[in-house]
Amino acid sequence: MYGIESTQEVILFEFEKQFPAEATSKIVATQGAKRSLEQRQRDIYESHRHRVFSLAFYMTGNEIEAESILTETFVAAFQTDPEPDCGMVDRALMERLRERYSLSDGQSWAMPAISDEGVSRNVRRTELEEAIQELPDTERLIFLLRDVECYSPSAIAELLKLSETNVRRALMAARIRLRQQLATAPMPCREAA
Repeated sequence: MYGIESTQEVILFEFEKQFPAEATSKIVATQGAKRSLEQRQRDIYESHRHRVFSLAFYMTGNEIEAESILTETFVAAFQTDPEPDCGMVDRALMERLRERYSLSDGQSWAMPAISDEGVSRNVRRTELEEAIQELPDTERLIFLLRDVECYSPSAIAELLKLSETNVRRALMAARIRLRQQLATAPMPCREAA
């Protein structure tokens, strides 16, 4: 173009001269694939960490322990598969929770007596969080998975290795217990204006 000849000179660093050109491109491609796997793993972590931390926190009531469960969950999930899917992450989380809590099918989910008094009052978020913490371990986890994370009863049954009927019973018992706890919770003091 315009009568100027274009010559491209390839400048190689001293260490690059020891590798043939095709080997250099393989090294670059391998490094790119490693970065790509690391990025994919980072994306997997970012897409699931909030859910895992939230469930761990609601089960433990302690940020430090929830962080520990979060870390253990992802270490286990990435050891199982370099690119775990949602189900693998959930199974790793359930294993961590089983180590700390008794989540068993042998639990009896007797329905608490239902009362209507005080059910219609407004509830603050902190009251709800405190009431959730008071639920038995398995009921709390089932309630969180179903009503907070929107898992289906069949998915919860598979994760917790329970029958779907027991999942539904535990969920109903948890909801009734929450209503009762919230109905009997003291009303917050209101400041006079």
